[in-house]
Amino acid sequence: MSDKLPKPPRTYTKFVTTFPKLGKAWEHIHEAGADGPIDARTARLIKLGIAMGAMREGSVHSGVRKAVALGITPEEIRQVVAMCASTLGMPSTVAVFSWAEDVLEKGE
Repeated sequence: MSDKLPKPPRTYTKFVTTFPKLGKAWEHIHEAGADGPIDARTARLIKLGIAMGAMREGSVHSGVRKAVALGITPEEIRQVVAMCASTLGMPSTVAVFSWAEDVLEKGE
C-alpha cells in the first residue's frame, strides 16, 4: 500500500537528508507502531484523528492526503473531523475542518 501514498513534502525530504539518523529513527518508530492487528485503513483514520487532536496542521494536511490515497472518502474524513468536536470544542474543530478542507478542496 505504501506505493499508493503521496510523496513526502520537499521539506521533509530535505530534513531527513540533512539528518539521516533522525530519518532512520523515524522509520523505525513508524514500523514499530504499525505492528499489530489494526489494518492500514483504520490505522490511517486513527492517526488522522490524533493529528487533529494534537492540532498539528501539517500532520492533518499530510494525513488527509494519505487517507485519500488509501481510498478513504471525504465523507469519512469529515466524520473524523465531526468526532473531534466533543473533545476539542468548536473553535479547534473548525480549525481542523479548515485544514482537512485545504486538501479535500484541491482534490489531492
